This record gives sequence, structure tokens and C-alpha cells, in this order.
Amino acid sequence: MQDTRYAWAYLFGAVCPERAVGAGLVMPHANTDAMNLHLAEISAAVSPGAHAALVMDGAGWHVSDKLVVPANITLVKLPPYAPELNPIENVWAYLRGTKLAHRLFASYDDIVSACCDAWNTFIADSATVQSITTRQWATCQKL
Repeated sequence: MQDTRYAWAYLFGAVCPERAVGAGLVMPHANTDAMNLHLAEISAAVSPGAHAALVMDGAGWHVSDKLVVPANITLVKLPPYAPELNPIENVWAYLRGTKLAHRLFASYDDIVSACCDAWNTFIADSATVQSITTRQWATCQKL
């Protein structure tokens, strides 16, 4: 017999490789409403007077015309089928390989806790944040 129950939690995350900081939310759904909450969270984490370039793929909740994009964020949409260009993909691979792989959870709350713990542990390690998310093509140039 096989247990076919399942539950999902979605970890939304963004990082600033230069400052080695990030903003993350664990949500019950991956949709436009969740993305709008994540954009607001990112906006609040941007340094005063700074502007964030948020690299995103073509997921439906990333390209919705109902997104509310804060004034201190510019969305940078990647071409189709180019996940290697998105630094956050390395974060997801890292978390799956170190904190979230091959686990069975007793409840939805346990899933949420594991996602929160994984994100918080990752974002607290500034050297790891920088090493897996820095891209030469996306470095800030001082004028």
C-alpha cells in the first residue's frame, strides 16, 4: 500500500548577492497574489535610495498583468528555457540538496517549518549567498 496524501508549500525568495541579504516568504500557493506579497517583501528589503533588478522566468505569476511592482523594483524577464541565467535557481538546487531533499513530513506545518528553516539558514550564511548567486553579468557598476 502506498500513501498518496500530499501537501505543498512554495518558497518565494530573492537575494542581493552584493549585500548577501534576501527576502523570502513561504506561501500555500504560487500565484499572482503570492507574488505581489513577495514583491512587497522584496521592496521593504531594498536599501533606502537603492533600486532592485529582479530576475524572473516566465512563470504565470511572474508575468501577470495584475502584478503590483513597487517603484524600487524593475522586473528583468529571462528568455524562455534559460534557467541557468537566473541566480535564484542555484539557491533552489542548494536547498534541495542540503536542507529539503528526501524528507517525509508529518504535517503541512512541518513542511512550512522546514522551508523557513532552510531559507533562514541559507540567508544567514553570507559567504554561501554570495558564492552561489553572484553573476559577473549582473554586478553593480559604480558610476
